[in-house]
Amino acid sequence: MKLNVNPTRMELARIKKLHKTATRGHKLLKDKLDELMKQFMNIVRENKELREHAEASLENAYNDFVIAGAVMSEEYLGEALMMPVQSVSLEVSEKNIMSVNVPVFTFINDSGNKAEYPYGFAFTSGELDGASKSFLEAMDPLLRLAESEKKAQLLAQEIEKTRRRVNALENVLIPNYEETMRYIRMKLDEDERGATTRLMKVKDMIYKKAIEAKKAQEAAAFAANA
Repeated sequence: MKLNVNPTRMELARIKKLHKTATRGHKLLKDKLDELMKQFMNIVRENKELREHAEASLENAYNDFVIAGAVMSEEYLGEALMMPVQSVSLEVSEKNIMSVNVPVFTFINDSGNKAEYPYGFAFTSGELDGASKSFLEAMDPLLRLAESEKKAQLLAQEIEKTRRRVNALENVLIPNYEETMRYIRMKLDEDERGATTRLMKVKDMIYKKAIEAKKAQEAAAFAANA
């Protein structure tokens, strides 16, 4: 669809400049989209590996906990886990991937000099020790998985936004500019042909008048000599 503009040479120059800018922007966005897709596919593959690792870690931790619950009474198990002595914190920073700020998670175990387990060993089993250790070890792959999935989500949003812009330029804006330039060139050509036609008609009229004036002079001279 052509734009509603006046078919002038100045307007043609302006549309040409806009068309050039849009074409360049389309190329840059297309390159960005390709690189985003490449980064996204890498993260998806990483996400698959992290998910498998995290699921395996959690499965081991739950299996150890089930075994601990089987060899200990429910009362002792609840008392052993009631007052944790360690705490964890999460630091979040950012990393830029193709103008997309993605999170980077850092897991910190704030145990200090505290005991590794929040219970004594008199009424607990070794299986509970193993379960506690397995859950602690499962935290890092879970954190890496959460980080990877957030990266994938943010990149997917940026890919969709970039794809819409590429499609808008490719299917709407650039074709509109091209059609508008064709329209202006056509109108300018018509105006030029019209001006040429009028000029030729004026020349013919001047030429005819010159011939008529010459004939009148010749007739007057002939009459004067007769």
